[in-house]
Amino acid sequence: MSRRLMVKLGKLKLRNPTMLASGVLSNGSLLRRAAIEGGAGAVVTKSLTLEKRDGYPTPVIVGAEGGLINAVGLANQGYEEFLKNDLPLAKKGKVCVIVSVAGSNSREFKEICVESEKAGADAVELNLSCPHVKGHGLEIGADPKLVHEIVGVTRESIEIPVHVKLGLSDRINESALAAQDAGADAIVAINTVRAMAIDVHARRPVLANVYGGLSGPAIHPVAVRCVHQLYKQLSVPVIGCGGVKDWATAVEFLLAGARAVQIGSAVATEGINVFGEVAKGIGRYLDAHRFKSIEEIVGCAHGE
Repeated sequence: MSRRLMVKLGKLKLRNPTMLASGVLSNGSLLRRAAIEGGAGAVVTKSLTLEKRDGYPTPVIVGAEGGLINAVGLANQGYEEFLKNDLPLAKKGKVCVIVSVAGSNSREFKEICVESEKAGADAVELNLSCPHVKGHGLEIGADPKLVHEIVGVTRESIEIPVHVKLGLSDRINESALAAQDAGADAIVAINTVRAMAIDVHARRPVLANVYGGLSGPAIHPVAVRCVHQLYKQLSVPVIGCGGVKDWATAVEFLLAGARAVQIGSAVATEGINVFGEVAKGIGRYLDAHRFKSIEEIVGCAHGE
């Protein structure tokens, strides 16, 4: 991959600006595949919790116009088992491995992040934005004071970078500023958007949990708007997430102010090679417009 596609996210160096989004591929072997076969510049693990979570009963996912609605319920084997068995496999992909962390209070976030650093994680991503698990997500990220507390406690406890993933809320700008003030190294925007689907024949919600999170192209314009707003207010890097399926949707994020983009739903619709294809497309875009690096296009849509 060309050096002109390399990006810096604070202390992290990525060979290209594409990242596997959290929750899409569940184990270390698949994370390794995303890096080696897929061409991802970095990978983010599924969100890990203090204890094992079985998640919600099925059905947990349903197709929607322009995307998917899921309510998996943060299912995972607990952070200890994942860090012991899966993180070493993910590290064999030879790209940055970022551990996503979900907790209900600052103590839980601190414990998982400290152990993740000891296990070899290159960074952590605090999931403050899950839209369908009470006490573990969006309500935390929509409270700037709580965001500041959790990020501050985490930042004081570890040396590796701390990324904060925020979801769509009326206070996303305030929460992002609070996270930055508390020491966050990057802001990820956005997570899935709370949504639901109804079976018109059964006259009942499709998902067992009733509500889930909408991902995919349907939320892309909203995510681009959030990144555009955050770029103007923050001094730390912004990572765009939501509906990236090709080079053009990735470049939109970069022009809005993102330094990297996360890809999730498109792994299911486009295949594991989507990361490499998006990166190649970005390279062709740079060539066509005579840009020498990713850095030159970050934030160009602001006209500065």
